[in-house]
Amino acid sequence: MKIHSGMNKDNTALIVIDPINSCAHEKCETPDWNIHFSKIRKMLPKLNNFLKQYRKQVGGLVVVTTITPWTKEYLADNLNELYKDPGAEYYSEDTTGFDEQFYTVEVQKSDLVIAKNTYDVFTNKKLLEELQGRGVKYIVIAGIFSDGCVLASVIGGFSHGYNFVILKDLIETTDQDERQQLQKLLIDVTFPKMYGRTVDSDSFLAEMS
Repeated sequence: MKIHSGMNKDNTALIVIDPINSCAHEKCETPDWNIHFSKIRKMLPKLNNFLKQYRKQVGGLVVVTTITPWTKEYLADNLNELYKDPGAEYYSEDTTGFDEQFYTVEVQKSDLVIAKNTYDVFTNKKLLEELQGRGVKYIVIAGIFSDGCVLASVIGGFSHGYNFVILKDLIETTDQDERQQLQKLLIDVTFPKMYGRTVDSDSFLAEMS
């Protein structure tokens, strides 16, 4: 079965969510909360290789997201409200810009880089204008965290009317068992049943060749 019958190189964009230090680098792990990123670091070289192949084979718009400083001054109001709960608070103490720098993934000048201050990239007006201006109808998505910003962006983009392809081997979350189990449910059930075609990256490239 074709991934999406109406999908072609001209109406498709790739969005890569947060391949950045704060979501991948060992220095940004939080052992006290059992937050470790070894599975993410293992996935990112494969994602980078896919990006190179995608640019060659498919072309078109590639969007790569980073974050604003993850501090009270920059974040969306509802995140600041959520973070009043000590059990949910996840502000960064970094003031050097290290958190926002890309990790492993090689961003090109032709890529559209979006800095977001919340989980869902589709809250960004610049992104929406770019997608609309190019006539994009289909979004291919990869990145970090599968159960966080990837999930929020899939839901947000779907609500804006976009059709999705989720690259199941190029999304990842923390090493924590509970989050790995949740990721499996998202890949096996939630994403394919509710939001879009959920395929591995090799199958996608074969389809688009």
